[in-house]
Amino acid sequence: MADNVRLGIIGLGIQGSIYARYLADALIPELTLGAIADTDPAKAAIAAADYPGVPFFDDYVSLLDSGTVDAVVTTVPHYLHPQIGIDALERSIHVLIEKPAGVYTKQVAELNAFAATKPDLTFAIMFNQRNNPLYRRLKEIVANGEIGAIRRTNWIITTWWRTQGYYDQSAWRATWGGEGGGVLVNQAPHQLDLWQWICGVPKSVYSKVAYGFRRDIAVEDEVTALVDYGNGATGVFVTATHDMIGTDRLEILGDQGKIVVEDSKTATVTRFAKPERELSGVHHDEYFSEGRTAADYSTEETIEFESAWGDQHAGVLQNFAAHILHGTPLFAPGSDGIMGVRLANAIHLSSWLGKEVPLDFDDDEFLALLNERIRDEGKYPESLLPVVE
Repeated sequence: MADNVRLGIIGLGIQGSIYARYLADALIPELTLGAIADTDPAKAAIAAADYPGVPFFDDYVSLLDSGTVDAVVTTVPHYLHPQIGIDALERSIHVLIEKPAGVYTKQVAELNAFAATKPDLTFAIMFNQRNNPLYRRLKEIVANGEIGAIRRTNWIITTWWRTQGYYDQSAWRATWGGEGGGVLVNQAPHQLDLWQWICGVPKSVYSKVAYGFRRDIAVEDEVTALVDYGNGATGVFVTATHDMIGTDRLEILGDQGKIVVEDSKTATVTRFAKPERELSGVHHDEYFSEGRTAADYSTEETIEFESAWGDQHAGVLQNFAAHILHGTPLFAPGSDGIMGVRLANAIHLSSWLGKEVPLDFDDDEFLALLNERIRDEGKYPESLLPVVE
């Protein structure tokens, strides 16, 4: 592995097939396709036809024990990510887990704790939006204090309209036992991650969540969450899968400026000459009678990058290999995955309890309530999630 990493793909579904094609076409420097694993017998023939000569295994443990890979990526259902990650790391194999890191914080914490015992191995997560140059630049602006202290954030992200047929195509989709939730765990994990990555981790959340609101499903298809950052700062997150038009708008208001992002593509950054409280000391007549506007006390910058979705994924894969081979800093360390899971869990828990909950909520309480929903659903064995006594 002096100059190349053999990557094993666990799960040859849509995303796994995309990664396999990247590697087969030699699009990712320093990564080669080492092996493929999938429990679906039909995938063996597909792998043999599309990736001749690449070893195929009908279970991931056989792949891990085969000696054919140095690292793996887990393109499998959410519940399986933590255990596969632990099993790989236990065998001294580097791990790139797909988003989300898991379904509930207790299992992700176990993965993180085990990964911490293997500091010589690379543990990363596929938060490809952290490789979006727009969001990387916005994080720098906020971290550098260019818009001052955050006072309010809002993200409306409803651009993933899903038909009933989408949910009906797979028995596991949009179920508590098969997927672990709806829009929060399937469509919105990237935004939940970016929200806290750029704006900070909130202290508490109060949510109103609709389950099976506009679709015949058991899990959530609409979410409105209000978070409290402390010191009077708040944030709102709105997402849904039934908005045919869809909106993607992020606002970050600071005490010395504001960021507005439209369609995850264009950001307008306004920087005030002084903190807003100082500007509020301007005499009323001076501001209004002379026809002044905020533009007289600020500068405005428009930021836009070309950043294709697939290029972002490829960049994370390359970054993963570069960290293994050269120690290049990771775009998204695997341990960061728990933050988005914790935020999603807190949103669910608040709606189940009907009250504001802290971000350091009781992990066992959440797991017990999740298990109740899996039992009521009656589609999956509860053994997937240990019963909390």
